[in-house]
Amino acid sequence: MEYTQLGRTGLKVSRLVLGTMNFGPQTDEADSHAIMDAALDAGINFFDTANVYGWGENKGRTESIIGNWFAKGGGRREKTVIATKVYGNMDADGATVWPNHDKLSALNIRRAVDASLKRLRTDHIDLYQFHHIDRSTPFDEIWQAIDVLVQQGKILYVGSSNFPGYKIAQANETAARRGGTIGLVSEQCLYNLAERRAEMEVIPAAQDYGLGVIPWSPLHGGLLGGVIKNEVRGGRRSSGRTADTLKDPAARAQVQAYEDLLDKHGLQPGEVALAWLLTRPGVTGPIVGPRTAEQLQSALRAVELELGEDLLAGLDEIFPGPGPSPEAFAW
Repeated sequence: MEYTQLGRTGLKVSRLVLGTMNFGPQTDEADSHAIMDAALDAGINFFDTANVYGWGENKGRTESIIGNWFAKGGGRREKTVIATKVYGNMDADGATVWPNHDKLSALNIRRAVDASLKRLRTDHIDLYQFHHIDRSTPFDEIWQAIDVLVQQGKILYVGSSNFPGYKIAQANETAARRGGTIGLVSEQCLYNLAERRAEMEVIPAAQDYGLGVIPWSPLHGGLLGGVIKNEVRGGRRSSGRTADTLKDPAARAQVQAYEDLLDKHGLQPGEVALAWLLTRPGVTGPIVGPRTAEQLQSALRAVELELGEDLLAGLDEIFPGPGPSPEAFAW
């Protein structure tokens, strides 16, 4: 496994991030523990979760699964950089949202941290991430709450998720003005070959402010994982957003061209999609969310792939990015 610094910090993290969103809803606790053990054995030390994972009636379940794994000992907690998130309402889906039980008020941040620590069965969170922007809470209040938690030793670093570029700038300019606050050190955003809008402003802002970029959905919901090839072979059929996308003839032709290109090079689509992200400026590492140990092994092979210039050029031709900012939207 390769390691890198998380943004401008001294924290060393693996180039692949283990996503845990499937733990609970799709992968039971025993298999989730086996996947985490396999990830740690392979050198992945960066695990990502969120307080709402588990979803529906089981929000918080994923953090509890991780906490039970930590409790097994064997250096599991000490070897793991654990990242979780705050923002969403923790009541069951459809329930009335009680005031101050969601978003980024100082009150909710304090409550949410303590609840996550309890579920994770740990005394601190390495990277605490804002899951979304809060249009109602000023960053002065947010940073005041974070400063207290850092002083208490409950969190070490803070990151954002799904932030636009201007909010990254606002957050870190406010932190700089307050002094003594390190500010955001990472941004977790939607970024992959098929969805490159983050290159317009989010990634440039992250680079300018020294944030590590952590792409989520690196396979774009399975679209970049060999979905057409799987259909032809009679494998698992696509569903949801992927199926809807493939109904568009132009989009289907684009994905077919992608798979054909990789067939010529003898490469697997999902592994190339991950390896491509590892070549992108500013990227710390993509989040991989395996449901099985086999899917984890496929993701691990991506770290060893070296993509030639001709292949990278071919990928750019099929999935062109927006171009540099501000030229991409200015003219």
